[in-house]
Amino acid sequence: MLNKLLLSVLMVSLASLAHAQNGKKDFVKGADVGFLTAQERQGVKFHDRQGRERDCLELLKNDYQISAIRMRVWVNPRGGSCDKNELLAMARRVKALDMDLMVNFHYSDWWADPAKQPIPKAWLGHSFEEMKQDLHDHTVEVLSLLKENGITPKWVQVGNETSNGMLWSVKTDERGWEVKDSLGRTTITHSMGHIKTEPQQYAGFIRTGYDAVKEVFPDAIVIIHLDRGHQQSLYDHNLDTVLKYGGKFDMVGMSLYPYWAMEGHPDLKADDIITDCIANIRHVSEKYHCDVMIVETGYEVNEQHPEVMEEGRRQLARAIREARNETGGHCRGIFYWEPQCLPGGYKLGAFDHQASPTVIMDGFIESE
Repeated sequence: MLNKLLLSVLMVSLASLAHAQNGKKDFVKGADVGFLTAQERQGVKFHDRQGRERDCLELLKNDYQISAIRMRVWVNPRGGSCDKNELLAMARRVKALDMDLMVNFHYSDWWADPAKQPIPKAWLGHSFEEMKQDLHDHTVEVLSLLKENGITPKWVQVGNETSNGMLWSVKTDERGWEVKDSLGRTTITHSMGHIKTEPQQYAGFIRTGYDAVKEVFPDAIVIIHLDRGHQQSLYDHNLDTVLKYGGKFDMVGMSLYPYWAMEGHPDLKADDIITDCIANIRHVSEKYHCDVMIVETGYEVNEQHPEVMEEGRRQLARAIREARNETGGHCRGIFYWEPQCLPGGYKLGAFDHQASPTVIMDGFIESE
């Protein structure tokens, strides 16, 4: 009996070790480049550190070990930016470079995030059942377009940072940004799936999206994506709610942004945020029996202060190293959100004003 018990323990230990080793080997380094098409249309030319002009995707792959690209898709965006056709064009480039693809459905005509999840204009006034059908049809339409063109995404996100639910609109200005009162509050104008008021409907949208993805690509890994990867309580509440009401997912996606987490919170430290995120990855994978991926991260570019970018490189390298080596193989990768952004607008890109990689990008190759 004792020998059988020892053999059983040994087999479990070997299986766990093999899983962890495979996790390290298969760890994905990726980039979200949703702005890239617009940048190229505006004439931006990308260069390597030696000043040689390079295709951005080729540069990311060959110089920084990026093996996967993440692309958002909106329903009916103004001007066509980030629509299904732009997704298809980028997906073809990704396939030609033998890179993997993640499709990120926002289920909105514009940005969907924890502060707002704007209901697409064409879906306004629909009932819950009608909106589930809208969501299903949009998902199938976009994925079928990829399939018809010989493209198979490895991962599909059903919603973007749905920490507060999905498909709820707030009062906005003429640009589409949320309007806040003197206390920083927004006003919800339309809600069909807010987690506080319509938890069952939120879970229903997640389940509808999951089933729609599997209808077109049965082997695709379906991701539910929340922000603030360092806050365990957020993940417990959201994921418990989704599962309680019949939602499904294959993998949990996290956002890890020490910069944004510390904004307005001087008591927080970047390293503590990374530590808490790694701990949460272990917690989520154990509690929900699934793998996890950091699907968004980013660090500040400040060309006037190189030490700031060196610190960003250190943080990125640490996040990659610990996500791969200290999560039992359950963290499957990390994606940098818009590394090719140039200074002057978004703060957390990773390229300089000459459209060349900064030292931050070295975090991808110095994290073994």
